[in-house]
Amino acid sequence: MNSKYTPLFQPMTLRSGIQLDNRIVMAPMTNYSSNSDGTVSDEELVYYSRRSNGVGMVVTACAYVTDNGKGFPGQIGSDRDDLIPSLRRLASAIKEQGAKAVLQIYHGGRLCPPELVPNGEVVSASAVPAERGKISGQVPRALTETEIQSIIRDFGESTRRAIEAGFDGVEIHGANGYLLQQFFSPHSNRREDQYGGSLEKRLTFPIAVVDEVKRAVAEHAKQPFLVGYRFSPEEPETPGITMADTLALVDVLSSKELDYLHVSLMEFWSTPRRGVEDSRSRLEIIQERVGESVPVIGVGSIYTADDALKAIQTGVSMIAIGRELIIDPDWVEKVRKGKESEIETKLKKDAKSRLVIPNPLWQVILSRPGWFPIED
Repeated sequence: MNSKYTPLFQPMTLRSGIQLDNRIVMAPMTNYSSNSDGTVSDEELVYYSRRSNGVGMVVTACAYVTDNGKGFPGQIGSDRDDLIPSLRRLASAIKEQGAKAVLQIYHGGRLCPPELVPNGEVVSASAVPAERGKISGQVPRALTETEIQSIIRDFGESTRRAIEAGFDGVEIHGANGYLLQQFFSPHSNRREDQYGGSLEKRLTFPIAVVDEVKRAVAEHAKQPFLVGYRFSPEEPETPGITMADTLALVDVLSSKELDYLHVSLMEFWSTPRRGVEDSRSRLEIIQERVGESVPVIGVGSIYTADDALKAIQTGVSMIAIGRELIIDPDWVEKVRKGKESEIETKLKKDAKSRLVIPNPLWQVILSRPGWFPIED
């Protein structure tokens, strides 16, 4: 290995006691490839296994914690006990390659297509439609306090299932506009009860989920089991989450003894829209704020070994790689063996079989120009 890349390959022990072989994480990415009943498909297992060799940790695509939280066709379920054997197959496929296996758990809230949830009833913090995406304009029903309490318990139950299935941890998905973010956001949360109003009250639901997940770990885990939290630092909507709001969020999260915070970004070096007078990247600002208290995972358009090196030199503890591990599943091993010049950074249109990319994911990639760098 070229010695300059040594920082990427330092082992790390997380607060929970989980030990990572290196600082490279496979980012969570929706792959649309699970079976319709929420079980993991054979195609999906091969896809994960192919990409788990070399990385320190794999975070799966998000698994819905309750049946009205399903946000995509072909999504992993973690909402009932009969899915534990399926989840066990997924955890084993990842761990057999040497990586730690982390199940990302979530509820889609107002971003769920009506055809995927019971009775077509989409729910959220408040009856406010999303302004972006395929279902913009769809008015959700505001959750009752009893339903909120039930969903909090559902996150705990999904955590128990992940433990029983042999995962090494869970990542709470509080990013990308899904339900936890919907409660934190002043755009989607217009409630006037204990779950809405001030910034502190908008934090009530996400923090209750964190506390419930940690309670489930304390009760059920017999060996080290990590808990991470993923969030999006800003929203373009007005009103919406600002960088100042996010700094308040990470201040609270950093006190929760989590194993890491995972910042969801399309571009590692993106800068704040509003809320702070600071020209540095969002990740550098977050790292400075809480990086001494809790490890931060950075992500976003990292393709080459030099991209990853430059990113980790900001001080973040780990680097998550998403699209690039779909393009080149051997990324980590190529860097480790001094073959970083052989890394592929564009997806070849004839490479589906060689890269064992599930057909549903392949079709989505081809139908979304600009999502992946593609070479004819």
